[in-house]
Amino acid sequence: MQRLDSSTCLHAVGNKAVEFFFASDASAIIEHTNRVIFLEDDDIAAVADGKLSIHRVKRSASDDPSRAIQTLQMELQQIMKGNFSAFMQKEIFEQPESVFNTMRGRVNFETGTVLLGGLKAHLKEIRRCRRLIVIGCGTSYHAAVATRQVLEELTELPVMVELASDFLDRNTPVFRDDVCFFISQSGETADTLLALRYCKDRGALTVGVTNTVGSSISRETDCGVHINAGPEVGVASTKAYTSQFISLVMFGLMMSEDRISLQARRREIIHGLQSLPELIKEVLSLDQKIHDLALELYTQRSLLVMGRGYNYATCLEGALVFPQKIKEITYMHSEGILAGELKHGPLALIDRQMPVIMVIMKDPCFAKCQNALQQITARQGRPIILCSRDDTESAKLAYRTISLPRTVDCLQGILSVIPLQLLSFHLAVLRGYDVDFPRNLAKSVTVE
Repeated sequence: MQRLDSSTCLHAVGNKAVEFFFASDASAIIEHTNRVIFLEDDDIAAVADGKLSIHRVKRSASDDPSRAIQTLQMELQQIMKGNFSAFMQKEIFEQPESVFNTMRGRVNFETGTVLLGGLKAHLKEIRRCRRLIVIGCGTSYHAAVATRQVLEELTELPVMVELASDFLDRNTPVFRDDVCFFISQSGETADTLLALRYCKDRGALTVGVTNTVGSSISRETDCGVHINAGPEVGVASTKAYTSQFISLVMFGLMMSEDRISLQARRREIIHGLQSLPELIKEVLSLDQKIHDLALELYTQRSLLVMGRGYNYATCLEGALVFPQKIKEITYMHSEGILAGELKHGPLALIDRQMPVIMVIMKDPCFAKCQNALQQITARQGRPIILCSRDDTESAKLAYRTISLPRTVDCLQGILSVIPLQLLSFHLAVLRGYDVDFPRNLAKSVTVE
């Protein structure tokens, strides 16, 4: 390709034929080419007589009209289903590898150190901030909720978690000494982008957490973390969620490296990260058991999911999101409930016909979750319990149990959300729906 007049036009050299492809996501064209140009807001690309030209709707003196050609590192096999029946299923089973790739080159398990290269230059500024604001939509928002408690513990800073649309509607006060994180798998989510520009206008340091190199959020933030989950094709996000979760945990570990009082806790979490890929493989081996459970549930019209403490976050990703996933791909009504709120209304829904999934782990909230479990069984509820393998107490009151391996409390949400991912997949298949392309939804929400 050669540039033609003022570096804004590209055309073929000699007699070599050139094809131009237009797509909203680079993965859509990887089977044809790995060379791409990312357009920016207010760009117009026009092809005429075999020549590509890029124009600006609004132009200022500082605008550079040229756009670099980038070479993608993506492989075609990464966006093929392989031996799986759906992309969602493939991406669920890729999580041992995607989790490892998120940590690769960043966590040194021998020395107990964590380094996120994209944040290194701004680390001193981040440590001086007065609060962290973590902003996202959908699954990305729930990844922030899932890690809020451990971020507060490791950074010793107040952490606000915000839905991007609500954050903008409230005109939330943002100050120059705030650090704002923007989480988006695609890096193109419209509300998250608008929130990013809102925070930049107010002088806050902005940090992107995305899965897409060259995306709008990765270009516009001051610094960032690439989660390295690999291409995610299915609309229902799975492996991007667990990689976002781990990326935020790694940020907390990097921030706390010089805190003497937190060294034992840091070692515990880093050891948990090291064993996580193997533990995820153990959870994925329960697929057939979860399929059998789906056979019992797929004719139901509603589903409740409950948890508490660290597992409340699982219930926002496993009870608001994976009911959201269940809503998203099975069109079944489902509700996520904080177990501590059971007596404030949701208990009235409990009877023998209402399916209830409870996430109960051996953590500081275990006794309180047992109380909620007893309330449900006293009303003839038949709870399906996700619990630790050594939890005989919960198993006595359960209608069904799915026993999971244990890890450090702040990482348990990764292991407990995977059965809910598998359950939502099997429910959708049994109900005869398209798992990868649910009606009325898109992978990247690029409009408000």
